[in-house]
Amino acid sequence: MTWSDAARWRAAVPGRVVFTNGVFDLLHPGHIDLLTAARAAGDALIVGLNSDESVRRLKGATRPVCGVADRAYVLAALEAVDAVVVFPEDTPLALIQTLRPDVLVKGGDYAPEHVVGRADVESWGGRLLIVPVTAGHSTTALVEKLRDRS
Repeated sequence: MTWSDAARWRAAVPGRVVFTNGVFDLLHPGHIDLLTAARAAGDALIVGLNSDESVRRLKGATRPVCGVADRAYVLAALEAVDAVVVFPEDTPLALIQTLRPDVLVKGGDYAPEHVVGRADVESWGGRLLIVPVTAGHSTTALVEKLRDRS
């Protein structure tokens, strides 16, 4: 979905729109827990997905493991996810400002004051929801485990 498609889609949702974002490389139970909790916080969930280029800038040359088309396909197939929008920037701030979600969701590894877009969402009456991290699940740990095996 393009940004303009997402903005039109968001405007058509009659209830609360929830937004979360991330790399979502090598989906694991922690991702599923986050997305399920995010979807439960509103009537529709939009997932902002980092482009491959932004993932490489943020995580290094060996990431992502899965390309953006595959990551978007898998996310869009999940029952909890209503739409996926790829963004090329390092942060989703411009996308958040375009979509104006009612609820912004991040994992418990983020302190509220460091969540990109929090102030914007709160300025139009929305709220931030921090979802506790699912212990023992990390994409970085999975990647390291795979590297150790090879």
